[in-house]
Amino acid sequence: MINFSGRHFKKDLIMMAIRWYVAYTLSYRDIEELMAERGIQVDHSTIHRWVVKYAPQLEEHFNKCYKRQPCTSWRLDETYIKMKGQWYYLYRAIDRHVDTVDFALSEHRDEKNRLHFFKKSNGLKQCDSR
Repeated sequence: MINFSGRHFKKDLIMMAIRWYVAYTLSYRDIEELMAERGIQVDHSTIHRWVVKYAPQLEEHFNKCYKRQPCTSWRLDETYIKMKGQWYYLYRAIDRHVDTVDFALSEHRDEKNRLHFFKKSNGLKQCDSR
């Protein structure tokens, strides 16, 4: 995973500080204070260096290993919405987890727009339109 060798602090403490910064709206000085309450003396600039170095690596690892990929089977959801006083048709490709895979806006509802949407979504393997 990520190499923490050569650091003065344990991996768990570094990960805890990064998690606090990423997950909550805390400043580096707030995290420094939280660590001090737990008996760990670390400077806010050190926490900043940890976040700059390890947060992108953690995000890449998370996206590679844990992020759910959209399903290859999806359905078409079509609705009529108003944006800035004008009505549009919204076409969405929805997978089985009800996540939006792709979408398109159109001023008119016709077969041409639906076909264009399907061609635009060429990365998807199958389609089950309703």
